[in-house]
Amino acid sequence: MAGFVRTLRAAGVAADHERTRGFLAALENLHVGRRGDVYWAGRLTLCSSPDDLPRYDRCFAAYFDGRQPPRSPAPTVTVTRYTASPDGTPEQSGEKSLAATASTLEILRGRDVAGLTPEERAEINRLLALMRTAREQRASRRLTSSKRGRLDPRRIVREAMKRGGEPARLRFRDRRRKPRRVVLLVDVSGSMAAYADTLLRLAHAITRSAPRATEVFSAGTRLTRITAELRVRDPALAMDQVSRAIPDWSGGTRLGEELREFLKGPDARGAIVVIASDGWERGDPSLLGAQMERLSRMAHRVIWVNPHKGDPAYRPLTGGMRAALPYIDDLVAGHSLAAYEELAGLLAGRRTGHA
Repeated sequence: MAGFVRTLRAAGVAADHERTRGFLAALENLHVGRRGDVYWAGRLTLCSSPDDLPRYDRCFAAYFDGRQPPRSPAPTVTVTRYTASPDGTPEQSGEKSLAATASTLEILRGRDVAGLTPEERAEINRLLALMRTAREQRASRRLTSSKRGRLDPRRIVREAMKRGGEPARLRFRDRRRKPRRVVLLVDVSGSMAAYADTLLRLAHAITRSAPRATEVFSAGTRLTRITAELRVRDPALAMDQVSRAIPDWSGGTRLGEELREFLKGPDARGAIVVIASDGWERGDPSLLGAQMERLSRMAHRVIWVNPHKGDPAYRPLTGGMRAALPYIDDLVAGHSLAAYEELAGLLAGRRTGHA
């Protein structure tokens, strides 16, 4: 039975220790020699979501019967739409059946969010709400016990005194690891209106993964700190608070002046700074270039997310992008879910090999 649980874990079923104990406890009250008893005991205790059921069936058939079951058809999802009646009560307007397949989600990953239908955008928002981003680790100044590193003479002497002066095992200490801070500046100007909402939802997912190591600012005609609003766990409530906190939606962009204001504080020092903008600078591009040079010296890494980079014919020819490009470590497309996953990989410490 333990081997069957390991098979489920390898297939992607979240059968943790507690679920395994529940599975074995259920079998104690059933007949282990009966196939149906084992099947339903495992299905009710080891599966935690509808996605686990087809994986469980395949693993059960392969592990206990030595065969591969036929592929089941794609599940059908019925979407019911409601419209408001004249008196304000919702009325059912129709139903539509959709085949939820992996290929559909794969196609959606590469789609430009600016051209999505409302249903597709809602699905992208749902996937962003489920996203968990890892964080590159850095060495802190605090030391902690470790299996290797520098010798810890105090622990060695204390253990030797406990043994009456007998030689003790060598003990080591090393610097504690902690997630590197990430600072996001999201452009909410008029030229970024098609992408600003999705980028802010991505910022919410990044903030939720490491709330104490993330700072988020909106950039338009002024710089606005929105970290507190994005620390709310519910995405809809967080976006509602963000919309009220940002006073310059769909305005112009003065990235040079805003970066100069941002660099007056300590947020950029040693952090991964992510700038999400198309580079349309209304101010002086030379000011933006000078502030980007300062930022490249202070930050650990500078990542620029430009939605237009997803177009194969895109060239960074705008004044703002030309001024900032020499000081960028990574230029990432910010137009699709696949591009956001690439950004998440950069935040986790993976390198793409291109700048």
